[in-house]
Amino acid sequence: MEDKILKRIEVLRGRLNKFGLNRNLVDPKVVEISQQLDRLLNQYQSTVRYQQLRFW
Repeated sequence: MEDKILKRIEVLRGRLNKFGLNRNLVDPKVVEISQQLDRLLNQYQSTVRYQQLRFW
C-alpha cells in the first residue's frame, strides 16, 4: 500500500510543479492538485506512523 501512495505522491508532485509553473498559484486546478497531494501526504504519514507504533 505504501508503494502505491508514494507513486501517486510523485505523480501529483510532478503535476503540481507543471501546473504551478504555467499558472497562477491560486488557480483552481493548482489548488485542487495541491489539496490532493496534501491528503495523500497525510495518508502516507498516518500509515507510516501506524506501522512504527505497531512495531513497538
